Amino acid sequence: MARFGVRIGPDRGDSARKAARMLDDVRWAEAAGLDTAWIPQIPTDFDALITVTLLGTVTERIELGTAVVPLQPQHPIALARSAMSAHAATNGRLALGVGPSHHSIVKDMLGLPYDKPAAFTRDYLEVLNAAFAGTGSAEVENDTFKVHNPLGLTPIAPLPVLVAALGPVMLRIAGERADGTVLWLADERAVGEHIAPKITRAAEEAGRPAPRIVAGLPVCLCRPDEIDEARARVNRILGGAEVPPNFQRLLDTGDAKDVGDLAVAGDEEMIAARIRQFIDAGVTDISARLLPLGDNRDELVASERRTREVYAQIATDLRS
Repeated sequence: MARFGVRIGPDRGDSARKAARMLDDVRWAEAAGLDTAWIPQIPTDFDALITVTLLGTVTERIELGTAVVPLQPQHPIALARSAMSAHAATNGRLALGVGPSHHSIVKDMLGLPYDKPAAFTRDYLEVLNAAFAGTGSAEVENDTFKVHNPLGLTPIAPLPVLVAALGPVMLRIAGERADGTVLWLADERAVGEHIAPKITRAAEEAGRPAPRIVAGLPVCLCRPDEIDEARARVNRILGGAEVPPNFQRLLDTGDAKDVGDLAVAGDEEMIAARIRQFIDAGVTDISARLLPLGDNRDELVASERRTREVYAQIATDLRS
């Protein structure tokens, strides 16, 4: 049975208002019966793991995932310590989404090396897995890290690790060493023909359980004659001036040309049918970025309310 979640991210505005908005959003998501809230790690904005800890203070049940924490800016022991702290603070509800990010962020923004990101991710995961094993010490020596670090922290419950994996090598690493993948810009064909077969095969060969495949999807409730307008809005809000090369390669495995093509837009029946197509392709988790339509604040507020109601009902119907 698929899990249904929403992306809760820091929208525009001052920091205090962003925090309050995210708290309101996660309260709604839990009350609506959704399974997961996914927190993006945006280079210019809130720290995802601190946000998870904050959202955990006003919720009791919902899983809180990061989508995704970039690996290069911090040592794996530092990330493991932060993750286990957030996991404990939320009573075992963290799903840790991580990834090697993009050249434009790691190299151009941060001035860090972006050499062999797949090999770096593999070595990083080896340290994370050792830290999460609960043995009291992480003892790892590989090509990237030499770690002999005592740890008093242990995960208070199983702590799933999901990797942003787009290409074949990264999908194999995610299947062999993690619990699944977190996706963006992957349409149904990309999932069904490229992502699901490769990561599932890697997990099977490694003797691991079937991986989670989390699809990030813009969702826009509208009349059928407003779909082009909805897609244009999605491109305007979520599209970048430049698509990173690894995302472009992922787009090339499917039919979507941009994030607007990925948008799940239309009336209730159309949205439910498209989400069902993603599930049939192999997606196990839906991470919906709900986008309202409207020409003024009142219209946007009404659209957001109705979109939430419809998405929550679709989640209930497709689980049954």
